[in-house]
Amino acid sequence: MLQSAVSNQEIAQELVFLEHQISLLQLEASMLVAELDSSGFLEDAGYNSPTDWLRFNCHLTDKVAGDRIQVGEHLAEMPMSVDYMRDGQIGYSHISVMARTAEAVGKSFDERKLLGLALDLTPGKFYYKSLHYRHSVDPKAYAEEQSEQAINHHLSLSMGEDGHLLINGVLDPVGGAAVRSALEPLAQKSGAHDDRMLPQRYADALVELASAGKPATLQVTASIETLKGLAGAAAGEMEFSLPISSTAIQRMACDCSVTRVLLSQESLVIDVGRSKRVIGGAIRKALAMRDGHCRWPGCERPASRCDGHHLTHWIEGGPTDLNNLVLLCRRHHRMVHEGGWQVIKYEDGQISTIAPTVTFGLPRGPD
Repeated sequence: MLQSAVSNQEIAQELVFLEHQISLLQLEASMLVAELDSSGFLEDAGYNSPTDWLRFNCHLTDKVAGDRIQVGEHLAEMPMSVDYMRDGQIGYSHISVMARTAEAVGKSFDERKLLGLALDLTPGKFYYKSLHYRHSVDPKAYAEEQSEQAINHHLSLSMGEDGHLLINGVLDPVGGAAVRSALEPLAQKSGAHDDRMLPQRYADALVELASAGKPATLQVTASIETLKGLAGAAAGEMEFSLPISSTAIQRMACDCSVTRVLLSQESLVIDVGRSKRVIGGAIRKALAMRDGHCRWPGCERPASRCDGHHLTHWIEGGPTDLNNLVLLCRRHHRMVHEGGWQVIKYEDGQISTIAPTVTFGLPRGPD
């Protein structure tokens, strides 16, 4: 065991040594980039910018190529930082933050002030502090930069072949912080049984946020046969989605508003009834007061973030009264309908859950 500890320590020391050597090589590469750029070679070679040359010939990303260029251009302004990097007290990542700060603030750059921060902080924390420094030097320029980020933020939505919504975008720091602040509380685990990874919890939180804690306003078209889940029934239809399953419709129909629409044989609308909530205002308030939060064991999602679940679905004759209702958060409501879990309510009001039954195929007959 002692031998293993010694070996691990040697590996750690070797790793630190190698990373330092990599930093030194990155610094040397930055010097060479600056030399090539000043010589006119890159322009003569027909490239639009040093970044393009580095991307194509050195196989670097835009960010890494940009670091090489910025460090090479500002080396003369941070000689002490370079010496500390050669001694292994800071890394190349610190130097790249220093160079980008020098680019942003121009003649106001103060290496000594930043070097003191770099010696005490990791590169990530140093970058964060460098932004405070930039604001202190030129708040107007800093504000203009953030304003430009807000103007250029974007979000694109597209539909995958399987019906998934693909989301891609960039938000400015202020907008991004607002979104994160709204998502983080909703992305917390809902109990010891919650084995979702953080990306999945973020996705669920985004859906929950979009519905503002209430059943989303979605127009779903389905037949009675689909709602009952009868064999041979067509799937339901919903705007912005591919056809959806009968189990998903049953879940949404647990706590929703229902509008009757009668069609003629030619599929013409001949009557539209008034929208009516399945779980009305008074019952909903009583349900929220009684349960207080999601009743799934171990989950405390507040009532404002829960659906009313019919233990016996109203389409099967189950009444919409307190004895047949329980609050479930969106995740656990989905687990009951689409996941096959069962919720059992006892006479004393206690709730228990039963996992889906695993059914194996029939025994294989004789060959």
